[in-house]
Amino acid sequence: MPCLGPVPRSFYDRDTIDVAHDLLGAFLVHDVAGEVRVGKIVEVEAYLGELDLAAHSSRGLTQRTRILFGPPGFAYVYLIYGMYFCMNVVTEREGNACAVLLRALEPVRNLRDRSQGPGLLCRAMGIDLRHNGHDLESPDFFIAPRDENEAHQVVARPRIGVAYSGIWAAKPLRFYLEGNRYISRK
Repeated sequence: MPCLGPVPRSFYDRDTIDVAHDLLGAFLVHDVAGEVRVGKIVEVEAYLGELDLAAHSSRGLTQRTRILFGPPGFAYVYLIYGMYFCMNVVTEREGNACAVLLRALEPVRNLRDRSQGPGLLCRAMGIDLRHNGHDLESPDFFIAPRDENEAHQVVARPRIGVAYSGIWAAKPLRFYLEGNRYISRK
């Protein structure tokens, strides 16, 4: 595992699909009351702003979505089904409202619970609504770079659970590491 310092904001201030690809193999790090939890990101989904009917930002700027419209490199955390938290990382320049959903982690350190699926990932990492708007350049909750010497193959598939979004449902905007046993679904 490489050094556990955060990637710079410029990492997120790029095309969302490029960021999604580059998040695969990177490490999500969270200090939870002195226990540092680390998971390797193995599955993500890209959300491409206001035109993407599967993205929360497609409904425009609201109190809930204001983080998405802000600068890149911040966590967008929300509650679904009244019981699960999901975490996205905001990408691209301010105003674009793009993000990448973190879907699954491979346990690296202090992850005792399942982390396959966005809700389980957040539960295992101790992420909840208090982390919405959190700066991912902070020392206690961040994404560390992947090991550039580690080769991996990326698989692209349609996103999960977005059938309501018309043509956007079939777009191959879910990415995962081929052969990784910790992905949520093939």
